[in-house]
Amino acid sequence: MAGPIAFMGALFTAATAQAEPVTLEIWTIDRADQYIYLLKDEFEKAHPDIKLNLKTIEFRNMVNDLARAAATGEGPDVTYIDNPEVALFASRGLLLDLTPMIAESKIVKKDDIFPGPLASVTWDGKIYGLPRGANTIALYYNVDMFKAKGLDPDKPPRTWDELYEAAKKLTDPAKNVYGLAFSAVATEEGTFQFLPWLQMTGGDYDKVDTEGGVKVLEAWGKLLDEKLASPDTLIRGQYDSFATFNAGNAAMAISGPWELPRMATDAKFDYRATLLPVPHDGAPRASALGEGDNVILANSKHPKEAFILLEWLHSKMPEVWNRFGFLPASKVQVDNPQSPEIYAVFEESMKYARNRGPHPEWPKISKAIYTAIQSSLTHQSDPKTALGAAQKQIDAVLGK
Repeated sequence: MAGPIAFMGALFTAATAQAEPVTLEIWTIDRADQYIYLLKDEFEKAHPDIKLNLKTIEFRNMVNDLARAAATGEGPDVTYIDNPEVALFASRGLLLDLTPMIAESKIVKKDDIFPGPLASVTWDGKIYGLPRGANTIALYYNVDMFKAKGLDPDKPPRTWDELYEAAKKLTDPAKNVYGLAFSAVATEEGTFQFLPWLQMTGGDYDKVDTEGGVKVLEAWGKLLDEKLASPDTLIRGQYDSFATFNAGNAAMAISGPWELPRMATDAKFDYRATLLPVPHDGAPRASALGEGDNVILANSKHPKEAFILLEWLHSKMPEVWNRFGFLPASKVQVDNPQSPEIYAVFEESMKYARNRGPHPEWPKISKAIYTAIQSSLTHQSDPKTALGAAQKQIDAVLGK
């Protein structure tokens, strides 16, 4: 009898081992009340054989931490990556090519992904990630403050001059209110906010040393020098700078739709949004293409399960606006969008959103840009000199 019992025990042990769920290591920039954390339980309930172990990495640290982890083989299975960084990692063979998986998927349809987001995950003709959504930036404004200062909330600033004049009227030092909040921090976020302004003048990431670029830095410098924007603009990311607006300490703020979920609880005033002001009437519009992508590292031990997660997250695209403040990155129906007027503004703004890069050395390009911004705004150098130095660094990266 001992033989059969032992055999059955061995079968039971094998079955138990096979039933053990796969645990995927997930890196994210999300806080505990955002995106992947809110979706974790739903996914695990739908896929009891897959567990998610989440780890938050600071946005500014993600590239370096991920590069170190990939080099040592200790990286996650799935990670968030900012869209201009896909080329950096894909070109070095660190991301899994998803092209064949997408071709066989019944959930992900390549042709339904909008061109900008699709370009952000494409390198050398292959697809290395799936956008978790899309975003861009616009100008939010406090309707109550506009009315209190005699400004018409139905006619928000359309040009840079109008933005400056409105910021001047809305600034109220006695009440600790700045006219405008935005981010010029020395990270990718500073580049993200700067590029649309540059692009509206005819420049771009590879053409920064321009007359238009100088005008942008002069306009930003004027806002800071006249204390129409907080000095903290130079050291705060978008999340923190926007908290100033939510708290009622800034009358206007430049940021994206991802702010809407917390605004619904934090902002105790009437607010609206409008397209980014242009240099002058008739000037071309631009905005930044933001949000990141879900990617699988090439050395993941669980690529099948990792792609199941990516597919499932992609299936949530119709919900991302109302739940997370992301614009859909693919052709889906958004039913009853919250804040419909603001949704319409960001939907319009997406028509003018441009990719950053792509380029395998994007972090070096971005660093040259945000270093120039900081140098100019802190008066270490004048705008022309700062942008000239950045252009030399960018040309070297681009091999010009």
